[in-house]
Parts: sequence; structure tokens; C-alpha cells
Amino acid sequence: MGRLLSIDFGRKRCGIAVTDTLRIVATGLTTVPTAQLIDFVKRYIVAESVDRIIVGLPTTLRGEPSDSMRYLTPVINRLRKEIAPMPIEFYDERFTSTLAHRAMLDGGMKKMDRRNRAIVDEISATILLNDYLQSKAYN
Repeated sequence: MGRLLSIDFGRKRCGIAVTDTLRIVATGLTTVPTAQLIDFVKRYIVAESVDRIIVGLPTTLRGEPSDSMRYLTPVINRLRKEIAPMPIEFYDERFTSTLAHRAMLDGGMKKMDRRNRAIVDEISATILLNDYLQSKAYN
């Protein structure tokens, strides 16, 4: 069984998280500049066994696609072509950034560290992937 990899997409940078090989828990891997995302993912899936990529689906509170989709769609479509036939699945990412900030506060992270958007993006990717794992655990 291969890992799952999640991407918390952003216009400037993307948070990346992965599961262990048994898919029990997700952990933050890194944050990469969006311009380097495709190359990073290609290198990672060559080095590690990955079965599926989960991408945060940016939606409004009403569940409609947010404005971010116009930036995300071309990148993910290119990624699909570059790594075919690897499945890429969208998963609702609403509130992951808010939950990431809450986790940072609850964890006692210093104020300067909490301002680091790269850390927030990586934690958001981790929350996204853990939520995805939980949603599949009962199906």
C-alpha cells in the first residue's frame, strides 16, 4: 500500500503532507513554492510509493467554488498530465487554515512562528489529509 499525499494549494506556495505507508496518520512534509510544485511532486512520487494525491478544494461557505479555483485548475490539470495515471482527488478544505492557526495556538507556538505562512500551509495540508483519512475510515 502506498502513501497518500495532500496539497494545500496557494498562489505563492503549497503545503504538502503525506501519510505513513499504512495510511494511519498524516504528517506535514514541507512547503514548496507553487512554481515548483509539479517538479516536487514528480520527484517525490518517484522516490516514494504514492497511490493518490488529495488536493484541497477551495470553496465558499455556501460550498461553491471560490475565486482561487481559477489559479488552482490550470496547475492541477498540468499535474494530472505529468503524473498520469496517478489519481488526483479534490477534498473540501474549508476551515483548514483556521484549524491550523488554532492548533498553533493550542500547541504554544510563539507569535513570530505563527506568522510564518509556510508553517500554516503545511499544517493545513496535514489537517486536510487527516480529515480525508477519517472520512474514508467509515466507508
